[in-house]
Amino acid sequence: MPISQALLPEFDQEMANTRKVLERIPEDKLDWKAHPKSNTIGWVSKHLADLPSWAEHTLKEESLDIAPVGGPAFQLPEAKTKAAILALFDKNIGGAREAISAASDADFMKTWTLLKGGQKLFAMPRVAVVRSMVMNHMIHHRAHLCVYLRLNNIPVPALYGPSGDEAAF
Repeated sequence: MPISQALLPEFDQEMANTRKVLERIPEDKLDWKAHPKSNTIGWVSKHLADLPSWAEHTLKEESLDIAPVGGPAFQLPEAKTKAAILALFDKNIGGAREAISAASDADFMKTWTLLKGGQKLFAMPRVAVVRSMVMNHMIHHRAHLCVYLRLNNIPVPALYGPSGDEAAF
């Protein structure tokens, strides 16, 4: 089985679960944060909405410099409403899914590098980047957002089984 076909069912499940969480973000609390050192609900949501685009970039480019010397640093796209965050997420899922579907096993095994100011932060096979920096990273921040929902008394959706707010399937 090609790597792309092995990844897609997991990708689809994780994107569907992430969308369930993003659908619960409170429009009136996008600036809320749990602690002064924490990011806001809006920032975490935009980060989640943007992360699928990293799969597409990883599979189509050899590297990304998040703060290139003499150039602008990476910034999250603008999305100031729940609807805009969901639209960004859906757009990025489409591009990511297309890139994953089109990638050959050889493409997945090519090295991809993350740079900052021209300095290598890491380099690994693209398949590892898609799994760790896209999907696992999303799962991490999705859980982060679920805690924010809980702290704001917003029901947390069932993801891998029932949540404390939703009965068993």
